[in-house]
Amino acid sequence: MAKVIALFNNKGGVSKTTTCFNLGWMLAERGKRVIMVDGDPQCNLTGMVLDLSQSDGLEHYYSQNPLGNLKEALEPAFKSRPRPLEPVKCVAVEGREGLFLVPGHVGLAEDEVSLGIAQQLSESMQALRNLPGSFRYLIDITAAEYEADYVLVDLSPGLGAINQNLVATADYFLVPTSPDIFSVMAIDSLARVVPQWVAWAQRAAQLEALATADYPFPTPTLKFLGVVVQRYRLRNGAPTRGFDEYFRLLGESVDQQFRPALDRAGVLLGEENYAAVDLVEGRWLARISDFNTLIADSQRARKPVFALTQQDVGRVGTVWENTLDNITVFRKTFDDLAQRIETLTETDV
Repeated sequence: MAKVIALFNNKGGVSKTTTCFNLGWMLAERGKRVIMVDGDPQCNLTGMVLDLSQSDGLEHYYSQNPLGNLKEALEPAFKSRPRPLEPVKCVAVEGREGLFLVPGHVGLAEDEVSLGIAQQLSESMQALRNLPGSFRYLIDITAAEYEADYVLVDLSPGLGAINQNLVATADYFLVPTSPDIFSVMAIDSLARVVPQWVAWAQRAAQLEALATADYPFPTPTLKFLGVVVQRYRLRNGAPTRGFDEYFRLLGESVDQQFRPALDRAGVLLGEENYAAVDLVEGRWLARISDFNTLIADSQRARKPVFALTQQDVGRVGTVWENTLDNITVFRKTFDDLAQRIETLTETDV
């Protein structure tokens, strides 16, 4: 059965989508079958995979691929249609065998209110009882259809009902973040929010109305994989002084606030699990410095930074040699990240 991993932070601008794309590609490169789910109405992950260079590119895709996105695949549940949910027809990611995408939809946010009401009142309103379990049910049947090993769920920054549902019903989650004061504040917020979401999911799983729904709400099994720190500049191979200070503050927040709160909520793996994967500095799942100009090349080529070629970046001579050195570093970084995730999810019992 596929392992579902949510990438979540309620702060924006921390490269959740870029991490999802690069990590998904690397896991597939390592022989896993991976589905990426674009759960963000902004559809940035979808734009990394599909050619949306035309102004109507997304609408054209929707018209040519009905039910080929997250929102429309959920319509039978949200619109009480007389047909069951069916696996999403995923997009095969060009250039990487074994990697697939469930495209997002700009209208997914329209379902936020309905889901929020359902998650509060589903026990007393029978018409809503299928909604809370529908997201995970759709993910599971799609993963089974494609024989996926992993499902990576890219989420918007926010604390709404959709994120609550997709995080609380995932098997694992990781937190992409950046070394800045707003990320420190976001970690402190997540220390309060995630345990609340887990407690809600535990209560929801015990409600008879949700347990007997067409799409039963799953018993929560959420576990924390770790924090990925990214979007910082280097000098002589180390974070610059300004970023280094925020690394310290971020680490203190993770160690003193976040992990203890997750431990009390029963969301941490065993310490031996984390020790076995040799976390960076004993704390981080990965540290990923700024991609700088490579991010534009990655978006244009619709490839991860570590898969870029000389033709993709259009550089020669010493400039290309320096660029290749950077690409090689990023390849090792993401390979290490993928290996840690494989180990954590395979040894978790």
